[in-house]
Amino acid sequence: QLQASGGGLVQAGGSLKLSCIPSGRPFSSDGRGWFRQAPGKEREFVAAIRWIGGNTYYADSVKGRFTISRDNAKNTVHLQMNSLKPEDTAVYYCAAKRYGSIWADDRNYDYWGQGTLVTVSS
Repeated sequence: QLQASGGGLVQAGGSLKLSCIPSGRPFSSDGRGWFRQAPGKEREFVAAIRWIGGNTYYADSVKGRFTISRDNAKNTVHLQMNSLKPEDTAVYYCAAKRYGSIWADDRNYDYWGQGTLVTVSS
């Protein structure tokens, strides 16, 4: 599985850095993605990164504010979140991209771990 950490309470305009670290048996994947789910809403894509080449993908709502990065040696992915807004409040999950070609489709992901709560106050 994948362990997400780094969430917390921050004021609007602040920053947080999330980390996604694997645990347990090793597995292969095309890359890693971040999704989030706000109360009463469906899970949505946030960002993703490909292991080979480092291609990145972002939801329009976070472009220019969030940056996803990878550490191939540690099999770890980070999500730097700047200029946070109250609407970014959600539980953030990371998962491994293993199927298909659409990076924003959560059906192409596996090994979902427990999420980390991000709360942005106004």
